[in-house]
Amino acid sequence: MNTKTTLPYGSWPSPIGAEQIAGATIRLGQTAVCGNTIAWSEGRPLEQGRNVVVRRDADGSLHDLNPAPFNVRTRAHEYGGGAFALLADGTLAFSHDDDQQIYLLAPGATTPRRLTDEAQARFADAVHDAARARLIAVREDHRRGDIDAVAALVGIDLANGTTRVLAEGHDFFSSPCLSPDGRQLAWLSWDHPDMPWDASTLWLADVAADGSLANVHRVAGGRGGNGNDSGGGESIFQPSWSPRGELHFVSDRSGWWNLYRWRDARAEALHPTAAEFGVPQWVFGMSTYGFDGQGRIVCSVIRDARSTLALLDPQTGRLDDIPTPFVSIEWLRVGAGFAVFIGASPIEPAAVIRLDLASGAWQALRSTSAARPDPQFTSVAEPITFASGASGEATAHAFFYRPTSRDCEGPLSARPPLLVVSHGGPTSSTDAEFKWSFQYWTSRGFAVVDVNYRGSSGYGRAYRQALDGQWGVADVDDAVAAARFLIERGDVDAQRVAIRGASAGGFTTLAALTFRSLFKAGASHYGIGDLEALAKDTHKFESRYLDRLVGAYPQEKARYLERSPVRHTERLASPMILFQGREDKAVPPEQARVMFEAVKAKGLPVALLMFDGEQHGFRRAATIRRALEAELYFYGRVFGFAPADRIEPVEIENLAD
Repeated sequence: MNTKTTLPYGSWPSPIGAEQIAGATIRLGQTAVCGNTIAWSEGRPLEQGRNVVVRRDADGSLHDLNPAPFNVRTRAHEYGGGAFALLADGTLAFSHDDDQQIYLLAPGATTPRRLTDEAQARFADAVHDAARARLIAVREDHRRGDIDAVAALVGIDLANGTTRVLAEGHDFFSSPCLSPDGRQLAWLSWDHPDMPWDASTLWLADVAADGSLANVHRVAGGRGGNGNDSGGGESIFQPSWSPRGELHFVSDRSGWWNLYRWRDARAEALHPTAAEFGVPQWVFGMSTYGFDGQGRIVCSVIRDARSTLALLDPQTGRLDDIPTPFVSIEWLRVGAGFAVFIGASPIEPAAVIRLDLASGAWQALRSTSAARPDPQFTSVAEPITFASGASGEATAHAFFYRPTSRDCEGPLSARPPLLVVSHGGPTSSTDAEFKWSFQYWTSRGFAVVDVNYRGSSGYGRAYRQALDGQWGVADVDDAVAAARFLIERGDVDAQRVAIRGASAGGFTTLAALTFRSLFKAGASHYGIGDLEALAKDTHKFESRYLDRLVGAYPQEKARYLERSPVRHTERLASPMILFQGREDKAVPPEQARVMFEAVKAKGLPVALLMFDGEQHGFRRAATIRRALEAELYFYGRVFGFAPADRIEPVEIENLAD
């Protein structure tokens, strides 16, 4: 017997509230293993987004390490990552957000000690060189300005904080790693206009008696690649040493990020396959594999944007899956007999997972959410593949989420509104993991399609490069094609299709609203409206990113103008809402203001919400809650339904009551 109440889609009451998502949800990031000690970072919205390192001891007890107000975050590359390291004696070394200097917190101490004292410097990716009582880290020197920051590998004396340059001369450095005997150092570098997933170089050097580097030589990678048959260079990811002292790394020379071993002065593929063992290096410290006590490799393997855990025997090349329920596996570290990672399944949110390698049993040490999902309100991702492009010549991918509620259903004669989601990056990807933000919409009667448009990672280098020169075209085509696929299948209402995205996904959103007629509304979260302005005003890490995605600037200026939504507002015909942090350096706030004024002048319904203290990506609970509720309120007004939630009204220009 059907006991559900029939209500218009979008107006269903839901137990999944914006306050719950904002306040009871934390961000989990970098993990570390030191002996039997496990640590990870937590971003806490209720503490104004402060990042805390949490340590789990062998007895299972949990401890916050850095006391308030210390905030473990580096702004190197603006996106950070690799903000802390655990030293062998249990000391925590970390970058503090306020001054970007490295601090040390010794075991039993309550107050961190400032180690470095270099104004306008930022540090990341530190590793412990115990034999020489120092850290080896990436340093960004910003004395010449953000766009001209000078990168180097430096040694940092643990006694007095003095720094010594070990390697320089490239635009970017990352991933320093010492051999088990401390005699060799490997690291990555890359240069403009490449991003690390386009072309990066793996270097190897001997560590001399005085701590300097000698016999520096290139191992693999770089523009032109190293036998790469996929075009455009070779991308190297995560150099690591086996317990026997053999250098390993991930390379996409075959067209897929596969694992290699450096032996006898050549690279050996350990398990050639059409799958990804690496990911785009957007932040420092990322890890997708590690070695167990027997020298086997515990790794994350991505096929069609779905992660699995596996065990690779480097001697035989055999790869065996380790059964788990997780479809997303990140920040993987391996200890003696166990693995630690951030894992999420289609029905459970991400958590720090400890997995016993002998038994396969796993335990969640910390979840991103204090709330437990109710299966009766949980929409599970359905992978879809569909034709795209001007004549259907391309293939694109997405995950579809249906409206799901224990208590409500829509009218028989109606179809639900659709939210088309464009992920950021754009060289990033989405997956099928449980996301509270999507359940917020589906439990209220929305359908959601999360698009892995061309250019997304997780499908090999060729798919990743399919966006080269086509940003603002191919990604928009794929967003449109995903919506049309679902409309033609009869899943959604063609008259209530909205598109939303953040950062680069915000650009796709604005471009789709400007240059296509399918979408009836949209929401841009710190999105890009003016490609030329972005090319002129951004940070060093991304300052040449558009060379590949759009074209060299200013040589291709006409293309930048042609694809910038703010330059073509006369083509807009749909309402939009914009969300922006006032301290955003990746996408300057002026872009949102200009877009807002242009849409307002066009006479279309438009709203702009600016948030103090927020940067590129919202971290504060009040901001997260307000943005989510404001977007729901906006759709309710323009699509003609009344949300069940009590929401503070949003000022919408050009919308008659």
